Amino acid sequence: MVPMAIDEGIGIICYNPLAGGLLTGRYNKNSPIVEGTHFGLANNVGKLYQQRYWQEANFNAVERYQAWCQDLGYDPVTTAVHWVTQQPGITSAIIGASRPEHLEASLRAAQTADLTKEDLAWLDELWFSLPRRREYN
Repeated sequence: MVPMAIDEGIGIICYNPLAGGLLTGRYNKNSPIVEGTHFGLANNVGKLYQQRYWQEANFNAVERYQAWCQDLGYDPVTTAVHWVTQQPGITSAIIGASRPEHLEASLRAAQTADLTKEDLAWLDELWFSLPRRREYN
């Protein structure tokens, strides 16, 4: 879909660039699922977030990502949103902040210098190393 959207000049809005909050560092694989968070929502919404993100491979990738950001002095939230918005065809991202203080780091992505080719390559490798599963509704 992305190549077609680019060819046709259609913008793409990315949903959930922080993986339901996983990339914020708020959660780890030993954390309990807390009611009221994305992962603890009622009406099966929380279960959908858990199926999509609450996986060992994702937690391992987040640990690598957090360490990489710390080594480079990058804010993980700002960097995640910035990486998403630097992808070809992406014109916007729905950041889904639930509190005003959650907005600051995400909004800084619009004012941050572009990530380097090396940064993008590292982040791409991390992203594409995650297991994929098809979802059909």
